[in-house]
Amino acid sequence: MKLNEEFCKIKKWLKSVRIKLFFTLCIVITMIILLLIIVNNIVLEKFYLYNKTKTMKLIYEEINKSYNNNLSYETIEHNLKDLSIRNNLDIVIKTNDNILILATDKYKIDYENQIKFFYNLKNNGEKLQSLYNEENININLMKEDDTKVNYIVVSADLDNGYELYMETPTADLQESAKISNNLLITLGGVVIIISGIIASFVSRKFTAPILELNGIAQKMSNLDFSQKYETKDAEDEINNLGKSINTMSDKLEKTINQLKVNNSELEKDIERKSKIDEMRKQFISDVSHELKTPIALIQGYAEGLVENVNVDNESREFYANVILDEANKMDMLVKQLLELMKLEYGKLEFNNESFDIVSLINEVIRKSNVMLEENNIKITFDESNSIMVYADVFYIEQIITNYLTNAIRYSKEIDGERKIVVSVSLNPEKNRVRVSVFNSGDNIEDSELQKIWGRFYKIDSSRNRENGGTGIGLAFVKAIMNNYKNEYGAVNKVGGVEFFFEVEVG
Repeated sequence: MKLNEEFCKIKKWLKSVRIKLFFTLCIVITMIILLLIIVNNIVLEKFYLYNKTKTMKLIYEEINKSYNNNLSYETIEHNLKDLSIRNNLDIVIKTNDNILILATDKYKIDYENQIKFFYNLKNNGEKLQSLYNEENININLMKEDDTKVNYIVVSADLDNGYELYMETPTADLQESAKISNNLLITLGGVVIIISGIIASFVSRKFTAPILELNGIAQKMSNLDFSQKYETKDAEDEINNLGKSINTMSDKLEKTINQLKVNNSELEKDIERKSKIDEMRKQFISDVSHELKTPIALIQGYAEGLVENVNVDNESREFYANVILDEANKMDMLVKQLLELMKLEYGKLEFNNESFDIVSLINEVIRKSNVMLEENNIKITFDESNSIMVYADVFYIEQIITNYLTNAIRYSKEIDGERKIVVSVSLNPEKNRVRVSVFNSGDNIEDSELQKIWGRFYKIDSSRNRENGGTGIGLAFVKAIMNNYKNEYGAVNKVGGVEFFFEVEVG
């Protein structure tokens, strides 16, 4: 497994842009060297002969010009020596009857042999190639029979009637090419090593921003747009690519964020639609459940009226009042359920404003005085200073009314009296006001403390319909507080139960 991972790393390394660029540069340099070797083998000989021929023509023209300008014998001889040394030439100038006029030093010693050499080379040597032929000058590539050495031989007539002979042995071109090729190979190896080091540095410099851009692109594929390419001052292709990727990253990030927002809104719409559908089902279920009893009562009393079960007016009036009372209760129940559904599914808008919570509590107590006196309940609310809160006064009044009504309904005598205590406390850290309503009586079972906030839940299942209420008052409180995201609840106290809720300081 480890060997396979190492192999994969090596394979990936070989496929990297840096290695490809490195090998590409090395291959290009190698191909250039091979091309030079090929050109050296093919062109060297022709180039050598061309240059030698050109040089011979120029020397001929210079010697001819020297005689035409009537230069002294010593000057011409000096020039011949110089030309001979510089160009590795043997030069002889003679008359038509073979009288020596001028020659390089070695041929003065044995002029006759030199004349024979020229004659033999010219007439008996193997002519390999005619390099240049005109009326007064012939240049040929010849091979000497005895030594098998190649010579470039010039036979020319000067303007003054003298004959000019020049010869120079050609270098061993094959040996020269071999030496040149070996030199090229040696230099090529050195150049490849140096170029390899330079190519490695250059490839690293070029691939570093590419690798950085690749890392940014990979993060972008994972929807991470945090990394940006640091653009340089140079306006090259990589820098422009980096700018383009940064622009694309910004646009993609904005587009994806917009898509997320749109998707979130779509999810909310779907959730809202689902809630509405659930609300509809729940409403039908609750109405069906709660209207069974009043409908049955209305049906029973209506049938009694139709069948004249009671013939006296008082009984018929009683039946009619029961039907009317149950119809009113049904109407109130349906309206309360609709209101509760709107609260629970966030379809209701609150008209929030600042108001004095103390004044509101006093007003609710004032409205409840008749019920308090009928039940002989003592209520205590000692707060006199104004406390401003921010909420919908109508729904906060409903919460206080529900708490106070339940407190009146379930209060019992403790130590010889039935009492209710309303209190208000300020919590500066939370910026909230807590309103509490305590009533003397029995504690609620711990298992019931959470259940009482559900719709239609009744602790005392035996209580009559006259005093029991609809069973959705505390569900109202829960729905209102959940919309405000404020705390609410009920806790058992010594000698009774305390209900509370919180509201934002205004």
